[in-house]
Amino acid sequence: MVSKVVKVVNAQGLHMRPAGLLAKAASAHKECKVTLNANGKSVNAKAVMQIMSAGLKCGTEVEVVCDGADEQAVLDEIAGMFENGFGE
Repeated sequence: MVSKVVKVVNAQGLHMRPAGLLAKAASAHKECKVTLNANGKSVNAKAVMQIMSAGLKCGTEVEVVCDGADEQAVLDEIAGMFENGFGE
């Protein structure tokens, strides 16, 4: 299990488009569990509605936890998405 704390840099927070990109990227790794911990909540990063329910606003610190096959590569990919603002 590996984890990293990242910050939401998107001005509008994690709205539907970046949440969808995140869920799609996480879901591509079937053998790795990806969890987001923020605001006292722990959500499955493969579920768009769970990501949306976490209410991740700009500036929120999020712990990304990956557990399973290729966990470090998956963590690096997901953390990179947060750091580049999901291309926005």
